[in-house]
Amino acid sequence: MRFELTEERQMLQDGLRRMLADTVNLKEIVEGDAPWSQATWNALAEMGVIGALFTEDQGGFGGAGYDLMVVFEELGRAGAPEPLIESLIAGRLIAELGNAGQTAHVEEIIAGGTQLAFAHSEPGARFDLSRVATTARQDGKDWVLAGRKSVVVNAGAADYLVVSARTAGDIDVTDGLSLFLVPRNALDLLDYPLTGGGSAAELALQDVRLPGEALLGEAGHAFPQIELAVARGIAAQCAEALGMMERIRDLTADYLQSRTQFGQPLIKFQALAFRMADLLIEIEQVRSAAINIAGHLDADRTTREIHVSAAKELTCRVAKQVVEEAIQMHGGIGVTQEYDLGHFVQRLTMVHHRFGDALFHRARFAGLRAA
Repeated sequence: MRFELTEERQMLQDGLRRMLADTVNLKEIVEGDAPWSQATWNALAEMGVIGALFTEDQGGFGGAGYDLMVVFEELGRAGAPEPLIESLIAGRLIAELGNAGQTAHVEEIIAGGTQLAFAHSEPGARFDLSRVATTARQDGKDWVLAGRKSVVVNAGAADYLVVSARTAGDIDVTDGLSLFLVPRNALDLLDYPLTGGGSAAELALQDVRLPGEALLGEAGHAFPQIELAVARGIAAQCAEALGMMERIRDLTADYLQSRTQFGQPLIKFQALAFRMADLLIEIEQVRSAAINIAGHLDADRTTREIHVSAAKELTCRVAKQVVEEAIQMHGGIGVTQEYDLGHFVQRLTMVHHRFGDALFHRARFAGLRAA
């Protein structure tokens, strides 16, 4: 079986790699105050990269799993913290569920002029997508939201947030979940930086009143769309992690070839060469998992989610190994801000803390296989 990119995707990959190499400034990311670079974001939008996250019917030119893999692998390789995953998750929800007024935003989202965030995680949820305590009740023609959301990535810079809330049912059941498109200025949030770039916020929803038109899709039936949106986000994150692992591999190989001990490069020492070989094998397994999940995003729900959890579990596990091995083989320089490896180590470590860690997805995979 051959896993080669189509001509269009190869052109996208080559152009994106060159553009990011010219635009992304790791020193500025590490030492600057901004969570991400507006210049890089503008370059992504000008190149049309955001359009690769949406289907042709939605105004984009891609939207398939392999399109996501091409884009996010290159973002990971460059170490760019721009919030494209948020545009993917929230933007596709708006495009697929929104009314005429809401979908009118999609054109501006693809053009890069509108920033988004997805507010679903809550304190104590522990990665369980169905565990939502935030409530939404109807008051005349309006909706009133009450609750809390945690670690909402890019909330501080977002123009709109897609917020989940329970309109019926108990706290941990899939039925009764709804989605709302909320302007940021309607929310009370506490913004803070994330390790490795980007930012997140805690949201306090204290009787936030929204017009009836803020509802995305049908009330009480949003869980399948939430699960699919998060599956796309996990596929994108696995591809991004793959790009970061490959960059870390290259940095480590270059270091071992240039650093000498006892008159010869470190790579000549058999123990280190074997450890690098093990890393190469593990990273190739992550590539296979990323390809696998990209090809199953349009499968039936059970098949898709089995592959999603399998890929995320493997990616988290290998990410930990890559980080630990790279730092050990570099020594103290591997954790300094002056050296690029430190930035990639921080970003790759954060993969463990979003959309579920290895332990969570291992248990979820077992449950889905047994069902």
